[in-house]
Amino acid sequence: MVKLAINGATTMPYSLEEDITAAAAAGFAGIELWWDKVKDCLETKAPEYVRLLLDRSGLEAVAICPFLVSPFRNQEALRKDFELAVRVAEEIECGMLVVCPDFQPASLSKEEALQRHADELAWYAERAAAAGIRLAIEPIGGHTLVPGPLEGLALIQRAGSPANVGVLFDTFHNLRSGIGNDQLEQIPLDKLYIVHINDSPDLPLNELKDADRVYPGHGIIPLQEVIGLLRRRGYSGHLSVEIFRPDYWERPIADNVRDAYDYTEKLLKG
Repeated sequence: MVKLAINGATTMPYSLEEDITAAAAAGFAGIELWWDKVKDCLETKAPEYVRLLLDRSGLEAVAICPFLVSPFRNQEALRKDFELAVRVAEEIECGMLVVCPDFQPASLSKEEALQRHADELAWYAERAAAAGIRLAIEPIGGHTLVPGPLEGLALIQRAGSPANVGVLFDTFHNLRSGIGNDQLEQIPLDKLYIVHINDSPDLPLNELKDADRVYPGHGIIPLQEVIGLLRRRGYSGHLSVEIFRPDYWERPIADNVRDAYDYTEKLLKG
């Protein structure tokens, strides 16, 4: 049976404390913690405070996100930030970090860009594994290197098939990349770490932006088909609502989070 979670992007202007309080009140089982909000909180609080907030709420810390894996830009700063996140995840008992690939530089061939990405991913995987942390690669809609889950799996294989790395399936990114839901059946179940659920208005794919996302059931993505596939395959992980819509952010957080839960729960009930 799938479990419902919410991603901190859905409530972007609000604090980590407000995210946790609203998610628990709405009925979510888990939460993906937005890394910038975690860091803001840790400027004045210890990680134990975050762990206590989660314990009191009854929420599972499903993941912390997002982290850019890139051998093409400020590698030292990105690695340092990631290593801090691994320590925090371990302290608050969060078992997963979500990582995103960088785009292919114009100066490199696709083959060279993929190999350098794979080498960098292997470094990230090794550091995470030492702390018992899994990494979920998030394919990005229209991405030059990893536009879908199968490309994510290929990158994992190229990186040496680390046991603690899997993929994230995002319904909006999948739509933007023009990939059919049949790819969902091709992901080994033990490598499908988490599913982001969201919906989209009926716009040309090349015009869609993250800010266009809408609540599940309010757009054109065949989400019942996705849920049916997950159920048939025996997926028992989290469905996490991730929406970057500014007019949702302007709503009171309790209203936004409650609607995110209610609309997704309605889909699950069919």
